[in-house]
Parts: sequence; structure tokens; C-alpha cells
Amino acid sequence: MRSIDGKTKLLGVIGNPIEHTLSPVIHNTLCDLKGIKAVYVPIHVESDIAAAVKGFYAAGAAGLNVTVPYKQSVMESVVDIDDLAKRIGAVNTLVPAEGGYKGYNTDMPGLARALNSKGVELAGKKAVVIGAGGAARAVCVMLEESGVEEIYLLNRSVDKAEAIASELTKVKALSLTDHAKIPEGKYVMFQCTSLGLKESDSLAIDDDSFYEKAEYGYDLIYNPAETPFIKKLNSLGIPNDNGLTMLLYQGIIAFEYWFDVNVTQDEADIVLSELCRTLYGSNIILTGYMGSGKTTVGKALAEKYGMTFIDTDQLIEEKAGKAISKIFEESGEEAFRDMETELLKELLRKSISKSVISTGGGIVKRKENCELLRRIGRVFYLEADSDTLYERVKNDDTRPLLKDAGDELKDRIDTMLSKREGYYKLSAEHIIDTKGKTLKEIAEEVYINL
Repeated sequence: MRSIDGKTKLLGVIGNPIEHTLSPVIHNTLCDLKGIKAVYVPIHVESDIAAAVKGFYAAGAAGLNVTVPYKQSVMESVVDIDDLAKRIGAVNTLVPAEGGYKGYNTDMPGLARALNSKGVELAGKKAVVIGAGGAARAVCVMLEESGVEEIYLLNRSVDKAEAIASELTKVKALSLTDHAKIPEGKYVMFQCTSLGLKESDSLAIDDDSFYEKAEYGYDLIYNPAETPFIKKLNSLGIPNDNGLTMLLYQGIIAFEYWFDVNVTQDEADIVLSELCRTLYGSNIILTGYMGSGKTTVGKALAEKYGMTFIDTDQLIEEKAGKAISKIFEESGEEAFRDMETELLKELLRKSISKSVISTGGGIVKRKENCELLRRIGRVFYLEADSDTLYERVKNDDTRPLLKDAGDELKDRIDTMLSKREGYYKLSAEHIIDTKGKTLKEIAEEVYINL
């Protein structure tokens, strides 16, 4: 538990309402990762933003974020404003300066950094922006700043889109019904309306030929994780992301301003994983010796609780285009362990959520893998004695480490289990004794311990 005393620096986010903010997850995790003695808290301000800003500066707050409804009005309460924030017309980050705070807008730099983290370069590209509210305007400003050649801004009321286009140089306004007028080509596409927040929401444009023009799509909404826009792009096989990465990187940029540090990609991945767990639900990681029931229990858990099932061995076979036994035969065990490590890093980068992950029996032999597993989700060791395991795998000749064991199979299981059991227990948050329990009982015991 973080200790708080007179040396602890104060950080926070000002807004109204503020109860459901995810910013404390970002900044308190970053403080832990960087070893910075500070605490970040939500701050409900009913009305007088000027008095709040003045008071927190007098109290020595090391940095503040500002959210709705104060991103514009707070600009009157700072001693200086960054040029980009002036152009966007909103401030979301306050950094201590002489006599008060300087205001920055890290939302759009955060979006640009989120895209960059996915390998999406904007310079020289063309873009499509759906919506013409404040968020869409800010996105258009960011796109121009990033060197995008041309921006098509689509909105139901074309007047609003034309108002934004009149302020910027590369924006062409169209109504939603005129989307077919966008020339053929590939575009980076942004969904900036509120469509998707409600379960009953539909697409702003329901035409596959429109979405097929996207080389990449980004929805500023992050809850729910899959909006109609994201679902449409997924159905067409078009890479995409939601606004959670923008939330992540706007926070990271603010944190870097406050403490003059650089947040690495590995650290960003850890914070994103924490955000996903908080918002979308934790992942379940099942470890244990071969035959412990990881796959069977994992599939049952996923089906019962509406989660996604992932089998690391199966994914490795799909990527390698060959069976694990063949990988062992041709490249050896260490090469296979390397594949496991890379797969875990990939799963962490993807920030999967609400998934049940069944792992290979030897995945815990590497300390790095154990650390990665704990970052991805809650680790459960499905414990079984060697007699039980022997009965489950004695007729299975697909497992490379048991191949050709013959009469020595039981002894080999005993030896391997004794070597690995300590790793299983050390890496697990929970140990589930599977002996004498039904599949349903094991699955329920795992779930209630989440």
C-alpha cells in the first residue's frame, strides 16, 4: 500500500461530475512504476473553477488535469497557455509555472501518440472525420498539425462541418448523405460522434463501401469497447482502435510535463493493461502441468461467463504453421519458450480483456513469463497430483516432453512436476486444488476468486 505523508505530492483531476474518472488508474500506476512519491485524486468542483485553480496552486499541487465542463473556462484562470491549446480552444492539463499554472492540451497529442504506438503515421495521409462537435474540431486541428494532406469532415448538419472548415485549411465539409463523394483511396478514419455510447445506437453511415476506404479506424469512444463503428471495421478486416489509448497517452504526456520524465512503451503497456482490467474486466490466466485441465476448465469458464477463450499453445502453432511437437523436434525447447515469451508480450500490447487464457505447462519456467502473466491478468494454478496427471495423459502421444516415455512415463511426470511445482505456486495469485472436483466446481472456484 502506498504510504502518504507530508512529502507526498498532490495531483488530481478537476471536473463535475468526476466520480467515474479513470485518470487515477493512469497516474497512480505511473507513480508506482517511476517511484515518484505522489498521489492522484479526483476533485469535484461544483462551479467556481477559478477559485479551485487558485487554491490548488496555493496548496502546492504538483499538477492538475481538467475535464468537463471546465476545459474552456479554465483558460481564464491560468498565467500562460500553450500554442496548441490556444488553437484547439481547450485546456486539460495544468503545469506549475511562476505565479500560477500554464495550460496545455494533451488530448490531441495523446491521440497522435496512440496512433503512432500502433504504427499509424499521419504525415502525407488523407483522413475522414465523422462528426462536427468540439472533439471533431480538435481532431481536425491535430491532423493538420501532423501533416495530413486532406480531411473530409462529415456531419448530419453540414453547416457545423462548414464552420470548422472555414477555420482550417485542409478540411472539406460534407453531409453524411454525401459520403460517396469522397474520392476512391485509403483514409485514416475517425469516429467523433456520441454514437456507440448507447446499446441501441447504430452507425452514422451504414454503407460498407464507405468503410472499405479506411486503412485504419479510430473511435474516440472507449466504453463500450466495441461500438458499431469498431464492429463494422472488424467485420471488414480493417485495423482499428478505440479511445482508451488516447485517454492513456494524454495522461502520460501530462505526467511527463509534471515530472520531466520519459514514460517508456513497456510502462505504457502496463498502464493500459491496468485500464483495461478496471474498465472491461480482468483476464483469467490458467497455469498448471499438462493434464491439469486448463483447456477444459478454460473453455467452460469462457462459455459460462461470456469471456473469450485463448490457448497459448494453439496460437503458437497457428503462428508457426506447425505442431508444437514439430517445433520441439526441429528447433528445441528453448526456441519454443522464446515463442511463448513473444506471444505473452503481444497479448500485453493488445491489452486484451475479459479473456480466459490457457497456458502451456512449462510457461512458468521463465521468470519473465511469470511477470508478463501477472500483468495480463489474475493467475490461477490448477493443482493436481502426479497420479491424477498420469491417468489424464498416459494415452496422449501429442505432448513432446512425454514422447517415447514408455514405462518411465509416471516417473517422468513425477520428476517434471517436482521441478515445476514451485514455479506454479510462486507465479499464481490463487491455487485451485482440482482433486476430486467436478469441472463446474473448479470453474466456479476460479471465478469467485477474481
